Amino acid sequence: MNENYYAVLMAGGVGSRFWPVSTVQFPKQFHDMLGTGETLIQKTFSRLSKLIPKENILVLTNDIYNDLVLEQLPDLCPEQMVLEPAMRNTAPCILYATLKIKKLNPNAVMVVAPSDHWIEDEDAFLDNVQKAFDCALKQEVLMTLGIQPTFPNTGYGYIEYNKQDTNLIKKVSQFREKPDYKTAKEFLNSGNFLWNAGIFIWTVESVLNAFVKFQPKMYELFDAGYEHYNNPEEKEFIEENYVKADNISIDYALMENAENVYVLPASFDWNDLGTWGSLHEKLGKDENNNAVVNARVFLENATNNIIRTDSDKTVVIDGLDNYIVVDRDDILLIYPKEKEQEIKKITAIVTKNQ
Repeated sequence: MNENYYAVLMAGGVGSRFWPVSTVQFPKQFHDMLGTGETLIQKTFSRLSKLIPKENILVLTNDIYNDLVLEQLPDLCPEQMVLEPAMRNTAPCILYATLKIKKLNPNAVMVVAPSDHWIEDEDAFLDNVQKAFDCALKQEVLMTLGIQPTFPNTGYGYIEYNKQDTNLIKKVSQFREKPDYKTAKEFLNSGNFLWNAGIFIWTVESVLNAFVKFQPKMYELFDAGYEHYNNPEEKEFIEENYVKADNISIDYALMENAENVYVLPASFDWNDLGTWGSLHEKLGKDENNNAVVNARVFLENATNNIIRTDSDKTVVIDGLDNYIVVDRDDILLIYPKEKEQEIKKITAIVTKNQ
């Protein structure tokens, strides 16, 4: 394995649309959402460790999840944890992790990837990452992997590239915000739009140069602690200074401003597992399109449902179509799948009243 290859796993999200399984105390990346015997973060770590040395994989998360990560990833040592003392979106934490990597290896090339996504063909994924690594090492570029859209999804951002670009790796024309349905259909029909999966590849040098150019104040804030990184004094410096960083995503901070942004259209099947409906798509289903995780079910006139319980609970359903049925601890959720985006709002109400 190449000692210059590094990865940063983003594992700080809450996944509130997967309530009541995913909670602030125990988010979805730490659950076996697919019933495979591995949690999502375990699957992601295992996938990346086929290309990247395990000791070169860092996990970026909130400090309240430190013990949970180390418990689920026993090959990780505490020094590989990058802990956020406050929520400040993706740009500050990526800058922080990058400076830590630079101090370890200034020649590093790195992939930044969410820890809770579903990827079908892992060999194709690793081949795409390798191609992006090769490109990033040859020239100063900010790379991303774009997903071929299969339907006009309004829940993802899009990446536009020039239709006439016949290269395998394409120069990005612009990033587009989450569209309405009509615009999403136009994107799909155009043929030169990709879903933004939030997977980035670059050398340490390239991305730090971009931070210096487009986010100089943020760079100065974190670079001031460079001598402390990977040392015992790091924790005190970060706890004092992290909250001073702007709350801004890596897309807004760098990707939408830089001219040297390129995208590789992915050759693997991908799903961000952002909602119960997206999970339903990826699970095995019975002849009536019902997906079941853990439960033992008796179903009559039941179609298009996703049913998840703790292990071996018996569930009897008659006359239900297109519903989410989730039983966990002291909460039972029975909710229309078409309204799944509202679960986040329901979660806040229930949590407030408990």
